[in-house]
Amino acid sequence: MTEITPVAQRFRGYLPIVVDVETGGFNEQTDALLQIAAVIVDIDEAGQYYAAETISCHVSPFVGARLEPKSMEVNGIDVDHPFRLAVDEKVALPKIFKPVRTAIKKHGCSKAILVGHNAHFDLKFINAAAQRSGIKRNPFHPFSTFDTVSLAGLVYGQTVLARSVKAARLEWDANEAHSAIYDAEITAELFCKIINNTPFLPSAVES
Repeated sequence: MTEITPVAQRFRGYLPIVVDVETGGFNEQTDALLQIAAVIVDIDEAGQYYAAETISCHVSPFVGARLEPKSMEVNGIDVDHPFRLAVDEKVALPKIFKPVRTAIKKHGCSKAILVGHNAHFDLKFINAAAQRSGIKRNPFHPFSTFDTVSLAGLVYGQTVLARSVKAARLEWDANEAHSAIYDAEITAELFCKIINNTPFLPSAVES
């Protein structure tokens, strides 16, 4: 029988996974998914949450996908760069999902819950890519998220990622921003700091 760890107890059976995606636009149905990064959150012996592992993958635009010029200017991705080593969505998603499922099992959780800065944006692109790829075992909760926009707004009075990170007294590197790996890792640091500094008040109500 799988042990129910403090992570599962803390988040009602959900495992927080911090995700950031870079895309060719804002519409998950028509615009390309270009990069995914996921950070697995774990807990140490002192009960402190931390970013344990980062998994990332460059993604090839699906057939007919749109690359909106303004979005491409922001993310700076050259989809034809020979060293990008991008793979199809059908290959990229299992690469991300497999270690997530392993972590879910390790902690006795039922599902992953996506953590992100404007988390719904990342989740809708993950869900759309999974649907296009015919992946039926998506490890993420289909609609619930933890959004660091709301959490940082509550704790620090800031909602922009850069300002939230600085308010949390973490280091922000503007030159690395808009890379899925950097944004996911700094968001994970922000999320863990908020959780570690917030008292946990277990509810007496049955979950």
